[in-house]
Amino acid sequence: MGKILDAVTAYLDSDNWPYEKMEDEFVVRVLFRGDNAQFACFAQAREEQQQFVFYSICPVAVPEHKRPEIAEFITRANFDMVIGNFELDYEDGEVRFKTSIDVEGAELLSTLIKPILYANVLMMDQYLPGMMGVIYADKTPADAVAQVEDD
Repeated sequence: MGKILDAVTAYLDSDNWPYEKMEDEFVVRVLFRGDNAQFACFAQAREEQQQFVFYSICPVAVPEHKRPEIAEFITRANFDMVIGNFELDYEDGEVRFKTSIDVEGAELLSTLIKPILYANVLMMDQYLPGMMGVIYADKTPADAVAQVEDD
């Protein structure tokens, strides 16, 4: 492993986050159980670029016919979001939330890692009910975002 991933796994160990190392030597997988769902997360160390990226993966792939509505939902959710953003893969319907930090010339400390992880998983967990409402209950993207942001 590299310096960045070493710092991340040390933080995960200290905060009791179980994880598994992936075949890619610079990625670890974490399962997170929130109030609304359990979902997979991936911590990626981009050692050459001196960057750390953390992704939460929505547990449901968006059906093709719902992708335009989820794209609108994501655009509305991302507006004014300061830390992180949602992404939609139009090819396979994967939705993920991404947080990241560039640590060029600095050390990746636990005080930097903690908000990257927690902001990420809390946003995915908060917005999941809205996404499910758009996908399964025919809620409009505007109504679904408003509902999760008002709760």
